[in-house]
Amino acid sequence: MIVSMAGFAIEDSFIKLAASFAPDVPVGQWFVTVAGMGMAVFGLLTVATGQTLFTRDYFSKPLIVRGVFEVLGRLAYSLAFILTPLITATAILQATPLVVMAGAAIFLKESVKLRHWIAVFCGFVGVMLILQPWGASFNFLTILAVIGMIGFAGRDVATRASPTRMGNFQLGFIGYSMFAIAGLIMWLLAGRITTTLPLQSLMFIGVAGIGGIVGYYALTVAMRTGEVGAVTPWRYSRLIIGALIAWDLFGERMDTATLIGSTIVVLSGISTFLRFRR
Repeated sequence: MIVSMAGFAIEDSFIKLAASFAPDVPVGQWFVTVAGMGMAVFGLLTVATGQTLFTRDYFSKPLIVRGVFEVLGRLAYSLAFILTPLITATAILQATPLVVMAGAAIFLKESVKLRHWIAVFCGFVGVMLILQPWGASFNFLTILAVIGMIGFAGRDVATRASPTRMGNFQLGFIGYSMFAIAGLIMWLLAGRITTTLPLQSLMFIGVAGIGGIVGYYALTVAMRTGEVGAVTPWRYSRLIIGALIAWDLFGERMDTATLIGSTIVVLSGISTFLRFRR
C-alpha cells in the first residue's frame, strides 16, 4: 500500500507539472496518454503470463461496479489536483480508508472492530484539521476531491469482490481502460486537440505513467490479498509523500494545523496496523 501511494503521488504531481508547462494542451489529452501507457503495459503483461486479455469477467457485476467508480474517481480527482492545490486534494483523499472500511463492513460483511474504527476516525479528524473547511479560504472546487475519494473507495471495495480467477494484470488493464474513458470525456469537453506536445511535458508524463503503473499494480495486490482494515490505513502515507512532492515541485507548504493533522493521520495508521498484528 505504501508503494502504491508513492506511485500515485508521483503520477498526480507529474501530470500537474506537465499541464503547468503546457497549459494549451487539454488536460484530458494528458490523461489519455498516461492511460494508454498503462493499458499497453498491463495488456502486454497479461498476454505474456498466458492470461486472456479480453474476458467475459469484465462484464461481471463487481467489475462493472468497479469500472463505474473508477471512471468517477479518476474524472473527479484528476480535475481536483489540477484545479486546486495538490496538497489539499491529497489531504482530502486520505478519508478513503473510512469509506473503504465502511463499504467492506456493509457490502462484504468483513469484521471491523470498534478500536479500528476509532483509530481511523482519529485519522479523519487529522484530515479535517488539514482542510479546515470552516475557514473563509476553503475552496469549493475541493468538492471534486471528495467525489474522487468516494469513487476510489468504491473501486477498492469492488476490487476486493472481483472474481478470484482474474489476474492482477487483467485488473490493471481494465482499470486503465476506465482511466482512458475518463480522460476521453475530459478531452471531448475541452473541444480541441493539440498536435504538437512539448518534449519536456512528454518527459513528465512518462514519469507520471511509470508511477501510476507501479501504484496501480501495488494497490490491486494490497486490496486483493491484505485484510482491508489492516492495509487501508496505510493510505495515509500518501499525505506525507504528496506533501513533500508538492513542497518541492510547487512550493506548497504545510501550516501548523496541517502539520498537526498530518501527525495525527500517520499515528492513526500505525496504531491500526499494530492492533491488527496483535
